[in-house]
Amino acid sequence: MPLTAKSAADRAQILIEALPYIQRFQGKTIVIKYGGNAMVDESLKQSFARDVVLMKLVGMNPVIVHGGGPQIGKLLERMGKKSEFVQGMRVTDRETMDVVEMVLGGLVNKEIVSLINKHGGKAVGLTGKDGGLIRARKLVMKSVPAEGLPSEIIDIGHVGEVESIDPEVVALLDTQNFIPVIAPIGVGPDGEAYNINADVVAGKLAITLRAEKLMLLTNTTGVLDKEGKLLTGLTIGKVNALIADGTIHGGMLPKVNYALDAVNSGVKSAHIIDGRVEHAVLLEVFTDQGVGTLIKS
Repeated sequence: MPLTAKSAADRAQILIEALPYIQRFQGKTIVIKYGGNAMVDESLKQSFARDVVLMKLVGMNPVIVHGGGPQIGKLLERMGKKSEFVQGMRVTDRETMDVVEMVLGGLVNKEIVSLINKHGGKAVGLTGKDGGLIRARKLVMKSVPAEGLPSEIIDIGHVGEVESIDPEVVALLDTQNFIPVIAPIGVGPDGEAYNINADVVAGKLAITLRAEKLMLLTNTTGVLDKEGKLLTGLTIGKVNALIADGTIHGGMLPKVNYALDAVNSGVKSAHIIDGRVEHAVLLEVFTDQGVGTLIKS
């Protein structure tokens, strides 16, 4: 069916709007934390893969870091093992760590790689063990004590934090036109594997790679004000004020802190975007109106 003059003009306008963004971000690295609904809804999975392939084809360097908590929980449940959390962190004994590696480094990682390749990209799956990518140390967690009492160390097993990142393998893949897809598993000095929060890995990787953007996909519309309206174009000072007055709280607070850390450390901008919207990544990168909260220096 031929286009009408109006629909043709609308489509042309969309392409024209994308041009300055393509020019601005050509050759730039964009780190995307992929998780939430975008990883389980079939149409969202397809749209995400297409977005990443298009970014690469127009000269950007997308780097994907993915989660997989629900998938880990389901497999543990099938095995008859109950998931246990302390302060939002999964207690990860040796048996659970084996499942984490199987799910994140195997099932989930390879599904994302296959999806991107199906849509014409050249994705390569990695964990932090590959090429010494993510060096980790055991996360030291402290209890929240009652008033007047000292905190105690809580052992939650093979849960780690990033000690350092060696970007060589990611940089090499970028130069060879591949799209790195990274599972957030680090390796300690003793060779032990550690389960690391994917938002943390994405933020640290963005800093190490001197990325143009860090994008965190979520199951929310972004940072909201006290009336529930979306906030965007936030400076570091404004974000700190919103944290201080309690506007940013709860589950959004850690994500905002990871975004702040990245922007404070040289990443040009961080975006907390609604992964429930089809082509959310494309809309955030190529249009004037994104689908989430932008934080900039």
